[in-house]
Amino acid sequence: MALIVQKYGGTSVGSAERIRAVAERVVETAKAGNQVAVVVSAMAGETDALVALAGELGGTPPPAREYDVLLATGEQKSIALLAMAIQALGQPARSFTGAQIGMRTDDAHNRARILDVDAECIHRELERGVVAVIAGFQGIDDEGDITTLGRGGSDTSAVAIAAALGADVCEILTDVTGVYTTDPRITESARKLERISFEEMIEMASAGAKVLQIRAVKFAMHYGLPLHVRSSFEEEEGTWVTREDDVMERLVVSGVTANRDEAKIRVHALRDEPGVASALLTPLSDAGIVVDMIVQNLARDGSTDFTFTVPKNDYARGLELAQATASKIGAGGVEGDDGIAKVSIVGLGMKDHAGVASRMFEVLGSEGINIQMISTSEIKISVVVEEKYTELAVRALHAAFVEDGAALLSPEA
Repeated sequence: MALIVQKYGGTSVGSAERIRAVAERVVETAKAGNQVAVVVSAMAGETDALVALAGELGGTPPPAREYDVLLATGEQKSIALLAMAIQALGQPARSFTGAQIGMRTDDAHNRARILDVDAECIHRELERGVVAVIAGFQGIDDEGDITTLGRGGSDTSAVAIAAALGADVCEILTDVTGVYTTDPRITESARKLERISFEEMIEMASAGAKVLQIRAVKFAMHYGLPLHVRSSFEEEEGTWVTREDDVMERLVVSGVTANRDEAKIRVHALRDEPGVASALLTPLSDAGIVVDMIVQNLARDGSTDFTFTVPKNDYARGLELAQATASKIGAGGVEGDDGIAKVSIVGLGMKDHAGVASRMFEVLGSEGINIQMISTSEIKISVVVEEKYTELAVRALHAAFVEDGAALLSPEA
């Protein structure tokens, strides 16, 4: 008997028909002798509808506490309906909100962080043969207020619950059949990976891959919890996200990703002295704007240009703050560009395989694609290019590093 946590996204529970199909799958898993806890998202389109309602009433941004109370109702609708559907199939089930399972978070509304999960009440139900149906995305702070975890919060909820329960596996069931070497909508030659390391998945998620939320993968890596990304519509094996030691096929490049949700801000003629970069970036940090790539040019005549990227939906505010700070510290001016994309290659084999960066730049150059910014880690290289070249860049890099087959290394390499 295994203890399995399954997470179903909004598309998987997007209609009464889909909820019945999920219920059948859950019951099948339970009848195979497993203990099953299920974490669900709001039905597809439900959260958007709630956001639109809040927008109609004015207030930008809306009050954070009340916004969380509103958005949390989407998941509560899902758990009630799914629990009813499971019960209708003769399997005992009980729904739980985040508060009811003691999903304790900090008080950062709309982007709360999980502090603790009280697994006791879930264990009691599982021991009685009951399927626990749990609302993802939400928790409760020390004041008893409802909080939400932000984008991808249901994935994070599921992994945190699985870790607290000591589950054997956390299955992330979604509308794709696994993790692919690139977006299949961009190139038909994309192939599903059997296994990928936590480290690679974190890098791919940070570089734009949407299949898993980065916080969820970090949770799983910390607790050594295997993740199985698979389709909620089909029975086939998906992709296992696991420890590096369990990944036998070490590829130089396991995946090529693209992220169009990027914008670039450049500050000209910044004084080249200690504390200036901090003065420029601290107001953005205080505003909750995440800065990704940073490039500082070689100083000339005591000044330098400083360029960084931010999420596209934070571009207008980030540009405004950068302009205000630049004026205060006597910089030469600020310009921005929201017509960019970040394209990345990720792979464990990059640790000990020379020439990957030069080959990447050669491939992009042969396609006439200019590189505006570069950042690297041990297993990832990212470049900023004009947004119009995004798909061309992905296809060219995928062909060079994945399709050629020359990227395969032995486990001992």
